[in-house]
Amino acid sequence: MTKAEIISNISEKLGMDKVDVQAAVEKFMEEVKSSLENGNNIYLRGFGSFIIKKRAEKTGRNISKNITIKIPAHNIPAFKPSKVFVEGVKSKVHIE
Repeated sequence: MTKAEIISNISEKLGMDKVDVQAAVEKFMEEVKSSLENGNNIYLRGFGSFIIKKRAEKTGRNISKNITIKIPAHNIPAFKPSKVFVEGVKSKVHIE
């Protein structure tokens, strides 16, 4: 599902203009990015958490040049779904 499809679905279900829904979705994403960039996690009860994960320094390989490189420790954004979210997906989605 794309952002445009999400906006369209929300617009239809709530009877709101797509422009207003798009503005709200865009602002939500800006707030998530801004909060994580400032080092703050976001907790949405019943949905999940947008968190900052710390990656340790590690050794990698550049296969084309056949050399070892050091990858420094760094932080990455991550999403951790809530238990309710995970259980809902487990019980309703059957991929074969």
